[in-house]
Order: sequence, then structure tokens, then C-alpha cells
Amino acid sequence: MRILLVGEYSRLHNSLKEGLLTFGHEVKIVGTGDDFKNFPVDFSIDAVWFNKNLLFKITKKVIFRLFKIDLRKLERAIRFYNFLPKLKNFDVVQLINSDAIETFSDWEIYLYKKLFGQNNKIFLLICGEETPIIDVLLKNNLKYSILTPLFKDANFKEKYFHTLNYTFKKKRKVYDFILSKADKILVSDLDYKIPMEQTETKCYFVPNPVNIDKIQYVQNPIKDKIIIFHGKNKYGFVKKGSVFFEKALHEIKLKYNDKIEIIEVNSLPYLAYEKLLNRAHIVLDQVYGFDQGYNALEAMAKGKVVFTGAETEFHKHYNLTKKVAVNALDDVNYLVSELSCLIENPEKIIEIGQNARIFIEKEHNYIEIA
Repeated sequence: MRILLVGEYSRLHNSLKEGLLTFGHEVKIVGTGDDFKNFPVDFSIDAVWFNKNLLFKITKKVIFRLFKIDLRKLERAIRFYNFLPKLKNFDVVQLINSDAIETFSDWEIYLYKKLFGQNNKIFLLICGEETPIIDVLLKNNLKYSILTPLFKDANFKEKYFHTLNYTFKKKRKVYDFILSKADKILVSDLDYKIPMEQTETKCYFVPNPVNIDKIQYVQNPIKDKIIIFHGKNKYGFVKKGSVFFEKALHEIKLKYNDKIEIIEVNSLPYLAYEKLLNRAHIVLDQVYGFDQGYNALEAMAKGKVVFTGAETEFHKHYNLTKKVAVNALDDVNYLVSELSCLIENPEKIIEIGQNARIFIEKEHNYIEIA
């Protein structure tokens, strides 16, 4: 088959592509490369002019300040339009999000009409923020969610502009258009499956693919200090509950300064991020989740102990009897207690890391998922 993957998010589509290629399919990715993460794509619609050319960067800032118009969206649309002659006659087109082209909503619908009209089946993957997901989360009827900080403090509203934008008229129009054209709607983890169960949309659950051949499990012996890695994201700091990790690390440093090394980074490109993460024994990912996001899965595949979503619902869904990750909560004392237990019992780090790798191989094998 010929398969076109539109957009990228935390290397998900690259891993899926690698799995599909093993079956002899022709697979292409068109997208921006997921902003600063800079993942590889076959057809790049990244806003190079407005991101790298000094004159255009200044123009972009002035226009945005005066009119609140992001000229990068204009450039992405132009680049995507120019690629359209090459984006035809695919058996399947999968969008990583309703905003996979990352342009103005009306233009996005126009480009999708062109794209859908020259290809066969259309799939929409829900693996992050999406219109029906935010609709459900705004009901505040789940244990917690990425909106929990906003419910607790309305001053965070500015931090949630992009998130809440999915419920606005223009974004909703894009989602509804795709929904009317899509042959299948897929969800990639429980943080999207659970909310979608409160909607009338039929979804198919397909776990995130992880390239277990490319990501090797290497037992990381604790020779001197236990290394704790906290990779922060400028867009997700509040939504991921990173502040609780920061406070917990402050306490842990006071308590175990001679036994630990802490690596904290912010919004690094993927390769630089991965290089530092590889040194770690413990990885702090996110607080507000039932299941693991993509960064957590890749860290688990490497045999790291990851503090992330690992709720009761997750254990039940996969019928787990062994601990494969540490369920992170918005409770500093709890996080300090869990970290302390690992630092004082380093054999648990090895054990959980091994369990994590086995889990990824069983449930997230990129070839099986493909």
C-alpha cells in the first residue's frame, strides 16, 4: 500500500512509518517535524522563512503584536499547497490531529478537501489534544486531567489558549469536517480512549508504536550516583504538572545530595534530549495522565523508571501484575516518598526498568502496531 502520514507528534509517525516499511509499504510523512523537536519528515512544511530569516522573523513578530496573526501558519499552508501534486494516489492518509497542517482553520479545510479528494481512505488519529477530548475534559468528571491546574487556578487560562482553542467555532468546524470524511477514528492511549467513551464517536484503540529495534534496552548500572532526569516542555509545563516534580526534586536534593545527580532541561531538540535522557536511571515525565505519553514510552523501552501516568485503569486494561512505571500524582510528599524509596533501594530501579522494557515489547512493538 501507499500510505501518507500527515503531521508528527513526539516521533509517533516516524515509528509507525518504520513499522509499516517492514511490510513493504510505501510510506511518506508530510509535516513540520513537531516544532523544536525537529523530527525527520519526507515533505517539510516547516515555516523556515519566518523561523530563520532575520527580516521575516522581525516581520512575524510585528504582525503578531499588531494583529495577532501568526505568519508561520501562512507559510505552512503555502508549502503544503505546493506539495499537493506529490500527495496523491495514496491508499490511506492518516492525520495525526485535526490541525495536522498547523495553519488557519479555513485554509486547513480547503487543503484537506484537496488532499482527501485525490486519495482513498482517511484516518484521524487522536493522540493529543482534540476537540471532543477537550469538550469532555471541560466537564471535569474524570479523576484528573491536563485541565486540572486550570480548574484549580483560573489564572492559568492564558497557558491554555491553544488547548481551549479546540472548542472554538473555527477549530470545531475543522474537526467536524474531518469527522464527516474519515473512514476510521483511532485513539492511541487511555488518556484519549476514556474521554472518547463519553462521546458518540466510534473509535478504534491502537497503542502507540515504539521502535524496539532502534531503541535498545541497556542495563544502566548504578556505579556512583542515581541520575534523575526531568525534561520540561515550554508548552506543557503547567499541563504536565512539572511544578510538582520541581518541588519534589528540591526536597530530594536536600535529602540525598551525595547520592543523586539531577538533570533538568527545557524544550530541547529530540536528539539532544535523548542524549541526556540516556544517562538517567529515573525519568520524570508528567503528572496528569492515566497512561503514558510517547516520551515516557521511549524512556521505558530504554529500561528507565518513569514517573508518569500509570493509573488503576492502565493496569486493568493491560492486565498488569508487575510495576512497569511509577504513577505520578500532584502531591509533592508522595513524589518525594516514591523517589526516596528508589534511591534507598536501587535494586528496584533495575527491576522496574526490566519490567518496563518487557511491557513495551509486548504492548507497543512498532511492527505489531503497524
